[in-house]
Amino acid sequence: MHQFPQGFVWGAATASYQIEGSPLADGAGDSIWHRFSHTHGNTRNGETGDVACDHYNRYREDVSLMKELGLKAYRFSISWPRVLPEGRGRVNPKGLDFYDRLVDELLAKGIQPYATIYHWDLPGALHDLGGWTNREIAHWFADYATILFLRLGDRVKHWITLNEPWCSAHLGYVTGHHAPGLRDQWAGLRAAHHLLLSHAAAVEAYRASGLKGEIGITVNLGAHHAADDAPVTLEALRQINAYDKRLFLEPIFKGQYPEELPERFGEAWPKIPAQDLERIAQPVDFVGINYYTRYLLAQDPDNPGQIRWLRTDAPYTDMGWEVYPEGLYEVLKWVHDTYGPVPLYITENGAAFPDRVEPDGSVKDDARVDYLRRHFIQAHRAIQDGIPLKGYFVWSLLDNFEWAHGYAMRFGIVRVDFETQKRTIKESGYFYKRVIEQNGV
Repeated sequence: MHQFPQGFVWGAATASYQIEGSPLADGAGDSIWHRFSHTHGNTRNGETGDVACDHYNRYREDVSLMKELGLKAYRFSISWPRVLPEGRGRVNPKGLDFYDRLVDELLAKGIQPYATIYHWDLPGALHDLGGWTNREIAHWFADYATILFLRLGDRVKHWITLNEPWCSAHLGYVTGHHAPGLRDQWAGLRAAHHLLLSHAAAVEAYRASGLKGEIGITVNLGAHHAADDAPVTLEALRQINAYDKRLFLEPIFKGQYPEELPERFGEAWPKIPAQDLERIAQPVDFVGINYYTRYLLAQDPDNPGQIRWLRTDAPYTDMGWEVYPEGLYEVLKWVHDTYGPVPLYITENGAAFPDRVEPDGSVKDDARVDYLRRHFIQAHRAIQDGIPLKGYFVWSLLDNFEWAHGYAMRFGIVRVDFETQKRTIKESGYFYKRVIEQNGV
């Protein structure tokens, strides 16, 4: 038995646009993801989050499922345009009321709420003003966060400012794979800096509120390995380390951006005021890490000046991601060794695999059970090595709208029939319930 420490936080995670549905209900404004998914060609089969898991109407049923699973905590995100339809100014009472009811329902069932302030659904009205490329967004974000702190902060003691800001900046503004769908390196780099500035403004607002709790940020980290020692491979690994792993952590913990970035991007790199870096470098109470896979790169034999990504003989998920549990330990140790003994949470880890619905209605997902077991063991290994890992949030509680992939990718430990909205706990859900009961694997 791999036994976890007393008080270890076992939870599950979701995101507002992926599960809530009813994105424009009760006075809510539209988001960039509502616009993006309603634009032809952006998502698989034109699928949207209009209904998703209908959690907006079924949250009580979902919280009861969390209780049945034995979850100690639930990480959810708050829809900015549901609370502020124009992104600033006028508050929508009905939108705020929804999260008020959700938090009360969680606490009534003995489940601690972990609230993510921003998980990608930027108000469309703010995008019209430049979105994350507009420096003023730091003020707008702080005002929005303050509204949440004042309304929910007496009961919500754990706050995450941003989820995976690298994805917001790079996938949203550089590659266009995510909302708002831009392809502009200059915009993406400015968005990245303003995301960090907004994070800092929200941390300042939380400290000023006098509330007793913790606030941090969640970053996505993969394991990156070189399969050879060719100079082009090692240089690519150095650049990936700077841009994919250190872009958001280095300013927070060291008050500077990685030196490789101005070198890499040249004129596209923004001029950063020193006072911005001072604000960004204020202490956080924890870092959340989302880990899913590793990336193996090597020199391309057909084009020696380039690299290529390699596949191994390991299992791969439906997303095309290698199952590499050791990478979870690697990124936890890397953060600990690089930035010091800051408390850590695994705020997302999970896998998309096909489910097998049996004649009796039960749902078998052996591959997901194996995936989770092997990753839990690596988390335990990190704790044994002195890394202050405080909790683990499985992604995801429910099958949901998987962004541009629509409903094709099932990550849930609870199956959702998207036609009937029936929920069924999968084999992985029952496995996780036993892990929580035993506080070990």
